[in-house]
Order: sequence, then structure tokens, then C-alpha cells
Amino acid sequence: MEDRIEVIANEEGRMTYNSSERAIIAEAQRYVDAYIRPNAAQWNRDRQVPIAAFERAAAIGLTGLEVPAARGGGGFSFSTKAAIAELIAEADFGIAMAIINTQNLAKKLADHSDAQMVAPWLKELLTGTRIGCTALTEPGAGSDFGAITTRAHRRADGWVLNGEKAWITNAAVADSFAVYAQTKEIGDISGVAAFLVDGRRAGFERGPPSDLIDLRTICSGSFRLVDYVARDDEMFAPPGQAFKSIMRSINGARIYVAAMCCGMLRSSIAVVDAYGRSRKTFGKSLHDHQGWRWCLAEAVSDLAAIKALVDAAAAQVDAGADTQLIAAQTKIAATRAAERHIPRLAHLMGAEGLNFDNVIGRHIVGVRLAGLVDGSTEMLLERVAKLASQSS
Repeated sequence: MEDRIEVIANEEGRMTYNSSERAIIAEAQRYVDAYIRPNAAQWNRDRQVPIAAFERAAAIGLTGLEVPAARGGGGFSFSTKAAIAELIAEADFGIAMAIINTQNLAKKLADHSDAQMVAPWLKELLTGTRIGCTALTEPGAGSDFGAITTRAHRRADGWVLNGEKAWITNAAVADSFAVYAQTKEIGDISGVAAFLVDGRRAGFERGPPSDLIDLRTICSGSFRLVDYVARDDEMFAPPGQAFKSIMRSINGARIYVAAMCCGMLRSSIAVVDAYGRSRKTFGKSLHDHQGWRWCLAEAVSDLAAIKALVDAAAAQVDAGADTQLIAAQTKIAATRAAERHIPRLAHLMGAEGLNFDNVIGRHIVGVRLAGLVDGSTEMLLERVAKLASQSS
């Protein structure tokens, strides 16, 4: 059936999409070209993405990509989400993370068994009138997620949450949060639970935006919960399930972050290639200098390799396979390639490569962040070593 959501790898290793998937990808491309590219530099100067950007994204379905059609979303595959994350990141990594994180919360709520409870929240996320995020990281707990100290204590009418979250994508502007908290002793992953937290209610205290260098569109920030009361039905992942669920989600995040690295590297190559054809030195274009174009060729070659790996990993998510190993490998390979090539590509443009309005400068910061989010490269290397030894 033409409209059935199905993503496969063709003989060349590239992804193929059905007509519905091609249509939403094309819509996303138009959104990027007409709205993000012309405004991203100014949004970074202004330190955040305006709500209108989320509303426009929502209007074409980007905040509900994986939400089932029966719940008001597009019902698209993970591979489609990764492709759209990649093309948004071509214009700005921060905005890509901001939009995809709102989509991710919508998907979590759509999967919740209590449809009546989440319906109002889900509707607002799908229309862009609410911005969402997932809050894992704390001042003293990042990649070591099991060490979180935000606590949830049971009481007669629900749960009382206390703790602090930091470096959370969208936390500077979001009002809907998936908050992970410990219901047992610190370090006991079986006690971790997930709660839906409303940033408009008492007990929620927003901190200042994270002061990231030249990449404010990720809307990173912090917040504190001070005797915040969550109802019983606002626990959407109970102890014993929440940790496993978020680990599966993080494996997916590692793959779409790798896709974003492909997008940043691809757009950097395009900008440098165009510049090299127009800029002349010593009587000929930069592109006519062998050493200059070899540097570009290396980037193009590595991009082809990591793109193939991203496509393969995304296809495994859609197939329901265990992606622990390939997700870690994909993120390591993609972030390492982008970290290597994007600064070199900026260098090929001289001072122009670091111009604030040049997207490559933002990509340099973006790829450094990509190496930290959803598991640092060093932690992932340990994961690959462990998983590889178990399979040998």
C-alpha cells in the first residue's frame, strides 16, 4: 500500500521513502529555507527561538511526526524524523534540537495509556502553543543518569517532587516537562520514575538560560522543583519501567543527533564549495588549488560514510531491533567526523568562515554540543567496547 509507513535501504544503501514521507520532508525543507535560514543568526543574537517558530513547525506537522495519526500526529517512521532532524540542522543545530525535543514529548504523551489525562497537553504540543522537553541532566548527573538526585516522595493525593535539572534543551522556554526523579535510594535505577510537570504551576522555578557560546537557539536552561505536586495520573512511566524506557529513547536520540551532524557537515561543505568557486587567490579560484579541494574531498567522503551508517541505524529502529551498539557507534562516528571537518572547512574560508552570520561558525559550536548530548563520546566508547566484547 502506497501510504503504509515503510522505510527500507535500497541497493545503494540510501533511504527510500513513500509518498507521505516525501511530502513531509519536502514541507520541512520549505520551512527551513523560508523561515529558519533567514532568521537563525538573529535568533541566536536574541538568545532564543520565538514561539512563532514552533507554531510554524507545528502547522506542518513537525511537532507530531511520530505521534500516531489517531492521536492527531503524522504517524511517521523514526527514519523520517531523523531525515527531518538532519535537514533542520543544516540551518541550525539548536533549532533542530528544540523542535525535535518538543516532538519527543508529544510522542511520549501519545504513548501514555491515559488518553484523557494527556489530551489537552498533547493538543497544545501538536499546535505549537506549548513547548516540550525531557529533563534528565542535573548539576551533578549527566551521562551517569542513574545518579540523579531529584526526589519524588509519595503522599495521599500524588507525589511531591524536589530537585534541580540543568542543561536541558528547551528548558528556557518550555512549559511542559518530562521529569525523571528517584522514588527510592539514590543510585537505584529501579526507583526512577517519569512525571509530567507543568511549568505554569506552583513549585516550578525556572532558572536563567544556559550561557552557551553563539548557539542560543537550543534554548537550554535549568529549573528547580520545590515541593511540586504531581498527581498520580501525571506519572507516565512508573518505577521499574522509566529507566528502561528512557534508555531506549536515548539510543534513538544518539541516531538522530548523528543525523544532525550529517546535516551540519553537508551544509558546511556546500557553503565552502560555493565560496571556493567565487573567491580568487593568485589568479585562480580557491577551488583550483589542489590542497584546498582535497580538504573538501575528504569531508565529502567521510560524509558519505557516516550518512550510510545513520541510515542503517535508523532502519534498525524502524525494524524494532536492539540498537544499543549501532546507536553508540553511529554517534561516535558522526560527531568525530563533524568535529574533524567543520573547523577545517571554516579555515578554508579564512576569516569569513567565522563570521557570525556564517552558519559554519554556529556549526562548530553545534557539533561540540552534539558530542556531549545523549551520552558523551568517551562514555559511548566504553559502551561500544563492552557490547563488542559481549558479542565476540
